[in-house]
Amino acid sequence: MFDFSGKVILITGAAGGIGRGLCEAFLGWGAIVLALDRDDAALAGMDARLKTAAVDLTDLAAVKAAIDGLAAISGPVDILVNNAGAAAATALATLKPEDWAHDLAINLSAAYHCVEAVKTAMFARKSGVIINIGTVNASLALGHPAYSAAKAGLVSYTKALAVEYGPLGIRANLVAPGTVKTQAWAERAAKKPEVFDDLKKWYPLRDFADPQDIANAVAFLSSDLSRMITGVVLPVDAGLTAGNPVLAAELTLESF
Repeated sequence: MFDFSGKVILITGAAGGIGRGLCEAFLGWGAIVLALDRDDAALAGMDARLKTAAVDLTDLAAVKAAIDGLAAISGPVDILVNNAGAAAATALATLKPEDWAHDLAINLSAAYHCVEAVKTAMFARKSGVIINIGTVNASLALGHPAYSAAKAGLVSYTKALAVEYGPLGIRANLVAPGTVKTQAWAERAAKKPEVFDDLKKWYPLRDFADPQDIANAVAFLSSDLSRMITGVVLPVDAGLTAGNPVLAAELTLESF
């Protein structure tokens, strides 16, 4: 589908569900894949072709050191995918100050740190792609308020990158998944096995994305096919943000 032979792509949050999907997909498309995650053991169990580093993305100095070390082996980063993310409290009622700080650090500041680590080499080559992985939660109140606020900030940061770094040959876009079938849903599915069937009525396509769907969107925005696309938010959400079929049916007394 895509050919990224010889391209160096850096993927953060590589050991998570979406991260693993991104790593596997881009390896299959011929890229040199640099994988960052805080879980060293999880990285060790992944594909041996990956070049990995365990690092705390909230530590700017550590991020720069890790990326510089990998780039010394692989060459400079052509494509940065800021995929790392996490959510603490599910609602404002249970949100603690430390949860707020944690979610802003890993979902927003970490992306900034990674850009800071790769931008100089991109500037020198007048070429580079930055893809930030956001969420539909950035525009809808769907729980996890600190996570959602941080990802909303990531949208604004993406647009700033596109505007200010575009003249330097760098494109920046954001992919916003809805529900994605990963192991992150295992605990909720264990509590309520029918959770996916119950949720499908809210999605126009009556289905959910899987990690490969996210990888396909990232690949398109990273490729020359999208050379004139920058500063956009691309939902990969089975139509969730397009409209609400349940509400539409109740308003119109029609079947949607």
